[in-house]
Amino acid sequence: MDDTDRRLIAHLRQNGRAGISDLAASLGVTRTTARNRLERLQTDGEIIGFTVLTRSDAATHPVRGLMMLEIAGRSAEKVSRLLSRIPEVQAVHSTNGIWDLIAEIGTDTLEQFDRVLTDIRRNDGITKSETNLLLSSRR
Repeated sequence: MDDTDRRLIAHLRQNGRAGISDLAASLGVTRTTARNRLERLQTDGEIIGFTVLTRSDAATHPVRGLMMLEIAGRSAEKVSRLLSRIPEVQAVHSTNGIWDLIAEIGTDTLEQFDRVLTDIRRNDGITKSETNLLLSSRR
């Protein structure tokens, strides 16, 4: 994958319904080149599908943050399952380094956010946590 392919994918991320003519113009290539690259990216498995985002998909909670968790022993799977049952937890990621899991949390208020953090910290297996509020997102 070269720079043109990466730019093509970036344009499709902004507008997955962009026509070949629009993509070609924004990339500075011919329609044939844009179509061939798009087909090759699909055939090679770089692009595995297209989807629709609705307004509710794009809506974010006013208060969002990342909670990094250190897990005792072999409790990571148990804690991960527990986190996935909490409605305010948008995603749970396993990671390497100091932290074992990262939970993405979204709530409507700081008070709700604080309650979720407190509830999570009370669970057995969690030995340490650090939370960062997300102030803005570029993409």
